[in-house]
Amino acid sequence: MQHSCCTDLSQGPKEDQATYGIKDGTANDDFITDKITTAYSFKGIPVNCTTLCDQESQGSSQVNMASRAQHPCPHSSEMEMTEDFRGQNVTAPTTRGVSAESTVTVYLPPALKTAAKLRSKVICTFFKNNSLFQDGHKEDRVLDDVVEITVENEVIVNLPDPIRIGFHHGKMHLRRCVSWDTRKDPSQVNWLEDGCKTEQKGPKYTECLCNHLTYFTVLVQMEPRPVRHLLALTAITSLGCAVSVISCVALIIYLCRKRRSKEQSIPIHLGLAVSLAFLNLLFFLTGVLANVGGESVCPWVGAGLHYALLSSFTWMGIEVFHTFWLVYMVFIPPPKPYVWNLVGFVLPALPIIILAAVGDIYGVRKVVPSDDVSNPYLMCWMKENHKALLAHYFTTMTILAVLVSSGVVMLFLVYREIRTREEWRQSRVAFLSIWGLSCLFGTTWGLTFLDFGPLSDFVLFLSCILNSFQGFFLMLRFYMLDWIRKQAGGSALGSTSTGSTRQHMLQSQEKS
Repeated sequence: MQHSCCTDLSQGPKEDQATYGIKDGTANDDFITDKITTAYSFKGIPVNCTTLCDQESQGSSQVNMASRAQHPCPHSSEMEMTEDFRGQNVTAPTTRGVSAESTVTVYLPPALKTAAKLRSKVICTFFKNNSLFQDGHKEDRVLDDVVEITVENEVIVNLPDPIRIGFHHGKMHLRRCVSWDTRKDPSQVNWLEDGCKTEQKGPKYTECLCNHLTYFTVLVQMEPRPVRHLLALTAITSLGCAVSVISCVALIIYLCRKRRSKEQSIPIHLGLAVSLAFLNLLFFLTGVLANVGGESVCPWVGAGLHYALLSSFTWMGIEVFHTFWLVYMVFIPPPKPYVWNLVGFVLPALPIIILAAVGDIYGVRKVVPSDDVSNPYLMCWMKENHKALLAHYFTTMTILAVLVSSGVVMLFLVYREIRTREEWRQSRVAFLSIWGLSCLFGTTWGLTFLDFGPLSDFVLFLSCILNSFQGFFLMLRFYMLDWIRKQAGGSALGSTSTGSTRQHMLQSQEKS
């Protein structure tokens, strides 16, 4: 990395690991291993990189391997900082076959001359081969361009006026400026954000403001993608969760009073209201808890939030199954309420316990806004790793897919069964019944699978509104249907459409 190239040969796994070595090479068609070192002699000779690149550009056979690799050589620019140095711009030379838009510009501030006490020559080296600088993390990718800025034999840090490095690149969203920390093992890639500030000036240009000298580049984060309109979505979600918590508490009180009617659907509606209240309360507080407690609190809160979500989905599934039972198995009594409680509250805890035992699943999650990647929103949820991603798909997404598909089917079947009823002539009753069943059966969560394409922003806002205010809509539905029933003298649809449907079908079969 100090403008010279060398070779070395490792003698096998029992020897100290070679920092630099020959990989996938041959000598007279014999593949190079530690066993053939007795047949051939190897000698490492340092070669100046500038000389090597000159030989490559002239087509020398000595560097034909480098030519085949198609890795452009680095280009260096040397500048002498005179006494009246007032700053200088340096632009990377255009490489053959590389677009002119992917250039790098460096601004050297006047403060660099003051900080460089012993030397006055600064060297800017522009690399187009980033294979040496990849750190092996799949979540991040190093930009094609890497810049090294040095003043020979001097360590320069804490510049009052930062160096500005502008990177032109393709369209990218989530990116951050980093520098290579060479204080540890220089052969180990260790990119840090310390000392660098990121300024995104459009999707195709990033400017890095750094107060020290070393290697600089831009890390492009592949996952997760940045969220558009995060501030507005967060405000809607917070308001919706707060309203839903209050609504669910009111609905719980209402349903507890209705338990005297001995309607079989009441305990199930009550279980759903309790789980939704817990889910909305945790989601409302998750941002505050993540910022205050961090990793000490978030594993517990993330696990609790995941449990509340799975419990809510389970109770919605119970609503689907119970409705099917009431509509199509009229003369067979449904299971007792304690069975539903075991399924709705105990069963979702099993995958949470397993995931918590596996470890490294729950913790602080960063949700990055597209307009300010340096200021992510923190929440307690699943971490950003492969284990957490698998856990999310095998638990949350799988249960959600089953819930939405069964909910849509059941909603159609129930509608077909009760649309001929006399009270359905009142449009408001029909609307409230279908809307309430849609919430009960979890079909509004199906919008999660439609977050793509040109309508993704609209779908995201619609999903955010419907699901965060779900507790409020359910409370409104129950109260309105009860009010309509009282206004109609008890002839209209009861407080729960499923229970009334069962009663209506029993009366019809008795008449027949």
